[in-house]
Amino acid sequence: MRPFDGRRVLLGVTGGIASYKTVSLARALAQQGALVDVVMTRSARDFVGGLTFEALTGRPVHTELVAEGHALDHIALARQNELIIVAPATADFIARAAAGRADDLLTACLLATDAPVLLAPAMNDRMWAHQQTITNVSRLRSLGYVVVDPASGALASPDEGSGPGRMREPDEILAAAAALLGTGSALGGLRVVVTAGATREPIDPVRFISNHSSGKMGTAVARAALRRGAHVTLIAGAISVPLPDGCDVVRVGTTEELAGAVRSALANADVLVMAAAPADFRPKSVPASKIKKGPTGPGAIDLEPTPDVLASTMDARNANCIVVGFALETDDLLANAESKRTAKKLDLVVANDATEPGAGFGTDTNRVTIIGPDGVTAALPLMTKDAVADAILDRVEGLLSGR
Repeated sequence: MRPFDGRRVLLGVTGGIASYKTVSLARALAQQGALVDVVMTRSARDFVGGLTFEALTGRPVHTELVAEGHALDHIALARQNELIIVAPATADFIARAAAGRADDLLTACLLATDAPVLLAPAMNDRMWAHQQTITNVSRLRSLGYVVVDPASGALASPDEGSGPGRMREPDEILAAAAALLGTGSALGGLRVVVTAGATREPIDPVRFISNHSSGKMGTAVARAALRRGAHVTLIAGAISVPLPDGCDVVRVGTTEELAGAVRSALANADVLVMAAAPADFRPKSVPASKIKKGPTGPGAIDLEPTPDVLASTMDARNANCIVVGFALETDDLLANAESKRTAKKLDLVVANDATEPGAGFGTDTNRVTIIGPDGVTAALPLMTKDAVADAILDRVEGLLSGR
């Protein structure tokens, strides 16, 4: 199940520096199977070329409201597309849309459509905070438009402030778009718990034992679940990537804290995807003061096992909860993964080899084998972690349909 597969999306581009992000958004929509019609305002073409969007979508780019042979393009585009996304939506465009103007192709499409409309504003933080913009955005929301509020962060000019004004990232816009489309996914409306990142076990107040997990796989699963309309709780340890917008986030430090958070979240969970990488050992005792460096060193550090999160929370699972575990191995990959699946009563285990280039911790790609009920395996090629996340959730949906 892919939320955008075969769906028609009109992507409006207005004249802002954030249009460079819209290139990535168009690419992502096309890669996920959407038929993307790009409509560019005249000022947008000063920032990015139409050929770029045509190459990424495989479809012609529309620019003019009145052109010979294209007089009714705004009607056809408005009727054919199931969703309109405008990214970036500049202050000027928002003002014209709020006033009901139809002085270019994009605003004319808005007046001629019955499809949901999603706006991703981008502008100077003072412009976003101006009362006129606030009034215009409120007007559009009253008309049923969905506005993804801009984020705080660095803007185009070094003299600009750091308040809200920065356009949301493409994956955040995709998640909001998927929710508007009504994906028909079996995960729609369900409660999905995802864990991500590494845990840290303190040695003293300034040092810890951990691993190289970046959180990329877990956050990819969370984004994929959001795109399918799920209510997502993300339990995050130490991660080096942004947290997806739209999740309920629970931050944890140690493996024991992770186990407690999972137990609490499982009370109402329909799906648990355990993509975190908990530390397996912790010091038996932790001094209250920093261990000082000396000629003899700190001496041996006695370790003990940390709680086994999946095993210790089995009694907290709902009877129909789908549970997915991960097995990162260096030897006997499939045998160890299958042993983990059966011992911890997992519906699926995702196995990957830590020694393989392009897979495992810190990479943007992964090569996994998914082991399901009765030990049935599906070996996937090297692919992005976003694609792996969708492959995992495809199989989760298959199991849900059987329950």
